[in-house]
Order: sequence, then C-alpha cells, then structure tokens
Amino acid sequence: MVEKLLEIKNLKQYFNEGKKNEVRAVDDITFDIYKGETLGLVGESGCGKSTTGRTIIRLYDATGGEVIYDGIDVHAKKSKKQLKSFNRKMQMIFQDPYASLNPRMKVLDIIAEGLDIHGLVKGPKERTARVHELLETVGLNREHANRYPHEFSGGQRQRLGIARALAVEPEFIIADEPISALDVSIQAQVVNLLKELQEEKGLTYLFIAHDLSMVKYISDRIGVMYYGKLVEIGPAEAIYTAPLHPYTQSLLSAIPLPDPNYERSRVRKTYNPTVHNYADNEEVEMREVTPGHFVLCSEREFANLATAEKN
Repeated sequence: MVEKLLEIKNLKQYFNEGKKNEVRAVDDITFDIYKGETLGLVGESGCGKSTTGRTIIRLYDATGGEVIYDGIDVHAKKSKKQLKSFNRKMQMIFQDPYASLNPRMKVLDIIAEGLDIHGLVKGPKERTARVHELLETVGLNREHANRYPHEFSGGQRQRLGIARALAVEPEFIIADEPISALDVSIQAQVVNLLKELQEEKGLTYLFIAHDLSMVKYISDRIGVMYYGKLVEIGPAEAIYTAPLHPYTQSLLSAIPLPDPNYERSRVRKTYNPTVHNYADNEEVEMREVTPGHFVLCSEREFANLATAEKN
C-alpha cells in the first residue's frame, strides 16, 4: 500500500479576510500526496496554484484547514526546533531563477546556507566539498562555486536553485513553476533532471505549472484548480484522455500540437461556469467517479457522469 506523505484537508487561504476586497485564493481544497510520487497542479494564472504551495510550506499561515505532513499538522503552533526540523524535510524551488538568488552572495554561500542553518557540516572543508558535490549532482561544475548568480544563464540559475533545495536532503519538494521562465529546450533539461533526482533520492514532488504537456510528462497524478477551487484530480493519463470537469476539458482543448492538419480543425472549448446551473440546495463536493479520479460536482452531475462512464 502506498503511504501518504501529505494530507491537505479543507485548506483555505484568504487575503483581506472579512473585507469588501477579500480574495479567496485557496478556497476549501482537499487532496493527498503519496510518498515517491509527483502530483502536478495546473490551472490558469491567478487560480491559486502558487498560493497553495506557499501555504503548504508555511510561507503563508493558512486561514483555515489542515496541512498534515507525515502525521504532523504543519500549521499548528510549533517551537523553533520543530519548525527547523520541518523546514529541513520540505523545500521549495521558486519560479523566478533570477529573483530567488541573492546577487551579493557567491554560489558557495547560497547553496551552503541551509547546511549552515541546520548544522549539517563540521567545517569549511566539508562545507565546500558538499557544495561541490551538489553542483555536480545538478550538472554544474565545482568551479562555479566561486561565481555570482549574474554570471549564469537562466537554466543554470534554476539548477542552482535545485542544488540549494537538495542541500538539506529533503523528502518533499514543492516546485513552483520552475520552468516557466526558461527557454523550451532548457525546460526539458530541468524537468529531466528533476525526474532523475527523484529516482535517485526517492523524492516526492508537488509540481506546479501551467504547461499541461510538461505536467503530463512528469506527473503521476494531476490536480486542476479554478478560482481557488480544486475541480478535478486523478491519474495523469485519465485526466488527459477522459477529463470529466468542463474546465479541464477547456484547458486540454487549448493545447497546441505540431500538426498543421490537426490545428486547422482543432475546436477549442470555452468554459462557462453557468453550465452547472446549481440549485440553492445542491451540495457541490469532490466525488469519485472512477477509482482515484475525483471531480467537483453535485449529486445530479455525479449521476450523469457515472451513467456516461458505464456506457
């Protein structure tokens, strides 16, 4: 049986709560992440993907709900020692490889910062050796340790961000759109590196992105978000071949293919939330239509989906 590493229960992240301009960036979402898997989280810009990742890792304090990591509630009151231990187990790779590295620090000190905080090395010699090892792990050279971030390309900087995340030997990594600022050819290199590291080190990923093709390539399961809600989650293949929620169908219909004949005849679907036409007393929740494949729907919609699956 696959072991749960992370349980997200009714997670909420509201900004300006209770005010007229309240923003429900993450609105009552629930899902699990299993050890050793990659869960892809997709949706359009502003749907709450990155906010979900940042709330999980406690860069934001949750407005409500629970984040249970390895049986422990992340957002419960904790001592500095407990938070330090948690921060070592869970790391984040940020979207912008230019803004996420301190331009005044050498690569050696950027990568070694986590080693210093957690006391993972005994002296300067071991510290330098560990940084050299990490640089080589992500496909860079040990000579790069004495350079500054501005001396690297975007792809190389993202590799530095990965090395920094790996330094403390985490179990779980949140990759927040780690390839969106990179050229297409470099994107493939970074994603392949993440897959190799996962196999070597048994890592678990939450991979946040809006590039659906890349998400399919790296993910075991995929969750789809829309306006702060999780509207569908299931195995990657099922999401792509048999999407159930109209919004997921709309997203998939927009993926271009390198086939002129297909592109000329491709029909894009536009998602209109009013298609659901819920009654005031209808309860909308995540329901399992096929094993492991959940969709946000009413009981009426669920009955229709179940009938369609049987036929």
